[in-house]
Amino acid sequence: MKVAKSLSTTLVALLLLSGFAIAQEGPLDTGQPAGITPQEIIQRFAAKEKEFKEARDQYTYRQSVKVEALDGDTVNGEYQQVFDVLFDDQGKRTENVVFAPQSTLSNGGLEMDEGDFEDIRNRLPFVLTSDELPEYDILYVGQQQEDELHCYVFDIAPKQIVGKKRYFQGRIWVDDHDFQIVKTFGKTVPDINVHKKGKEEHLYPKFTTWRQQIDGKYWFPTYTRADDELHFSTGDVHIREIVKYEDYKRFGAKSRITYEGKEVPNDGQKPGNSQDKPK
Repeated sequence: MKVAKSLSTTLVALLLLSGFAIAQEGPLDTGQPAGITPQEIIQRFAAKEKEFKEARDQYTYRQSVKVEALDGDTVNGEYQQVFDVLFDDQGKRTENVVFAPQSTLSNGGLEMDEGDFEDIRNRLPFVLTSDELPEYDILYVGQQQEDELHCYVFDIAPKQIVGKKRYFQGRIWVDDHDFQIVKTFGKTVPDINVHKKGKEEHLYPKFTTWRQQIDGKYWFPTYTRADDELHFSTGDVHIREIVKYEDYKRFGAKSRITYEGKEVPNDGQKPGNSQDKPK
């Protein structure tokens, strides 16, 4: 996210997130897990995340985005877009925009930038696979109840920022039954604060993404919310962002989806397990 015109700023450090309080959850138990090591948990959930990432690529869904710039309770500017993620006749993944009114975010002093659009598609629904583990420092912080789920909790941050690549930094909650991420809180990094004349600031809000179990197997992102102050050199801007992911449907072409190394049947059940986990 950037202000509506070019700015000059001083370089600031990345925001540290581990101290933020999270609502609607049980107390954090910092004790070690029983019968399994943190490293074993990391390896198990990262392998499941890799399976999930491949499976999600075989689903169609609708994604709706609303970004608001606020002054107190007054919305001064708004960006909206609704698009369907589909497959064409050749089985190629496509996006079809179904609603996109003219943005008025500039009235609130903001503009969407390339990083915002990339984050909306790739980092708000954050996935941490075994392929990406080497890029992150991962710290076990404890166990915590999230609604009816008992979760292992980890703080993660990129080991280094490589080129123009964007990363996630924050906290994840991993269900101790399915070993899948069920909640994410943090922000995308890096923010871009430059002090050279004529350059632009690009700042990004903290967000929370919740997942729900779809088809009794994988936990899919269903709702993301951000409500944050972006501290630009010219002043603070209050931003609110809501992203919904709805109507997941498995693509009907010839494709294989696996769960724990076994092909998932078309009846929507885990191999060898007929019980869905409560949402």
